[in-house]
Amino acid sequence: MYKKVVIFILFLVVSCSKEEDNTSNTGNNTTNNPTSHLQATGTSSNDLLSGTTFKSMVVELVYVQGFEPSQASIDNFVSFLENRTFKPNGITVEKREISSPGVSPYTNNEIRSIEDANRTKFNSENKIAVWAFFADGASANNSGNAVVLGTAYRNTSFVIYQETIKGLSDSTFEPNRVVLETTVINHEFGHILGLTNLGSPLQSSHEDTEHPKHCNVNSCLMFWASETGSGIDNLIGQSEAPQLDAQCIADLQANGGK
Repeated sequence: MYKKVVIFILFLVVSCSKEEDNTSNTGNNTTNNPTSHLQATGTSSNDLLSGTTFKSMVVELVYVQGFEPSQASIDNFVSFLENRTFKPNGITVEKREISSPGVSPYTNNEIRSIEDANRTKFNSENKIAVWAFFADGASANNSGNAVVLGTAYRNTSFVIYQETIKGLSDSTFEPNRVVLETTVINHEFGHILGLTNLGSPLQSSHEDTEHPKHCNVNSCLMFWASETGSGIDNLIGQSEAPQLDAQCIADLQANGGK
């Protein structure tokens, strides 16, 4: 049990500090721009949050056979988006199964290549597109007892290492799988929405100085879990994922969100 606790506590440390793709890109997130989905994490935060340019959102959710996320987690993710973004024409999720790429553990470049080869949804006149990939293997950035559960690696792209999540949930002294899935999905998309100080400017001083781009409120969804055991303890036995705290919500509201 202790080994698995340590693994979960460290997943935000590894996934968010080592895998976020913050390489700049000069393209902007507008219609008919072929590079609009190849920008740094947080670049499209305003377009995703507001209804100024894009009135709707489509999430292209692609999973490897046997690694589909639960419908409850998908529903929770859509609710998270609806609560934080202005998309008057709605938010839709289009699921699709693919065969295993067969390259686990996955490097960052392999994850990008899978998206490049399989992504079919791009921005249209008033609809912004998001790519979500649920992988059948581990991240190549895993190190010892520290593993990656998810990564926001482009402005509208994230990966969830579903095989790892399945191995760390739904057993005795482990979180409920829906709670864990929802936590990781929403946390990674929080980075895509510009949190914390990653495209949605800070409205108050709440960025964790020791763990940049994360909130310093330990009950917040965007908190970088410490190694004390509090992160996993807060999820075990819980029926829902952590929520954004008021300061993170204020950042999103100032950047066009709810």
